[in-house]
Amino acid sequence: MNCPLETREDAQLLLDYCTRKLEPESVAILERHIAICGACLEFALGQRAVWQALDAWEAAPVSQDFDRRLYRRIDAQVSWWSLLLRPFRPPFGMATLRRSLPATAMACLLVMAGILVERPVVSPEPAPNQMEQVEHALDEMEMLSEFSRHLRADVPDSKLQP
Repeated sequence: MNCPLETREDAQLLLDYCTRKLEPESVAILERHIAICGACLEFALGQRAVWQALDAWEAAPVSQDFDRRLYRRIDAQVSWWSLLLRPFRPPFGMATLRRSLPATAMACLLVMAGILVERPVVSPEPAPNQMEQVEHALDEMEMLSEFSRHLRADVPDSKLQP
């Protein structure tokens, strides 16, 4: 017999042997192999120890109010969607919000009216420096156009004349 640990398909034989699910003929063949193969013997002893520990284990008794506490915890859990939308919900009830909304809107309008009366909106006048820059730019453009006229007058057969 080939060693069951060498192939995955045959490894299931060792597991079935440890859980006592094999037929008596297969058990006899596998026990002869285990007697000469140290790796399979070690595996079988380890599996037996695990199964014995599982058989000896006893679960702790469940308290009388376990179901009540479990359902309370399930009800207390909030979905991720609710957590995501929580900042956008009003901190108080919807009825309170409906009653206070007109008063809040009126207060905001009064504050805005007070700000506009206190500081009326005026359009800014151009700075004196900007006016000087505009005048300087216009002077330069006029000088360039005169230069261009003189240039055309000096060259009679030029293509620059209209």
